[in-house]
Amino acid sequence: MTTSPARAASALTDDDVAGWLRAHPDFFQRNGELLATLRLPHPTGGAVSLIERQIEVLREKNQTADARFAELVEIARANEQLAERIHRFTRRLMRAPTRRAILTQIDQGMREDFDVAPTVLLLFGNVADGDVGLRFVRQVPVDDPNLAGFDSLFASGKPRCGQIRDSLREFLFGPDDAASVGSVALVPLVDDRPFGLLALGSLNSQRFHPGMSTDFLARLGELIGDALARD
Repeated sequence: MTTSPARAASALTDDDVAGWLRAHPDFFQRNGELLATLRLPHPTGGAVSLIERQIEVLREKNQTADARFAELVEIARANEQLAERIHRFTRRLMRAPTRRAILTQIDQGMREDFDVAPTVLLLFGNVADGDVGLRFVRQVPVDDPNLAGFDSLFASGKPRCGQIRDSLREFLFGPDDAASVGSVALVPLVDDRPFGLLALGSLNSQRFHPGMSTDFLARLGELIGDALARD
């Protein structure tokens, strides 16, 4: 029993046709007139030729590539600006002649270079007399029960961003500023053991969020730790 051409053609699947065309890439070179007669449904309605549809697909790919390129340029520009800010901050710390001057430059750098306020620097245990009285520096006993809320932070030794409990936010920033703080970045200062905590606050609830990279915050912590260890 033979199979009619009509039945054989109807038995072909999409995969069969696609496989045959892949195996014969010169088919449309030898049958170029077919390209102009093939019609494809257009996403917005109607039909277009295969060539027109190919051109449209290429145009969409180019638009996607352009958008991705613009995004990468914006990221590169932001990284360049951040590198410049870290450079300025590093020079602040290097030029500071005394420990008190270092602390003053940390405060000014956070506000002027990174546009962060309020900023609080907690120093644990006994601190130098020159540290006392600075607006953003606070001495905290190592056995202060409030520090227990940051145990996991110090255990990891890595900065953390996002929201914190109301009680911890008030402990860090005080009752006057805590209510206005929308998001927080916490930078542990660790040598052989934790010796301080830099807390950066923002009115913007999305300024510091859990999904953001913390690499630059870790670098800031290292710079501050090294500067404070000089004296």
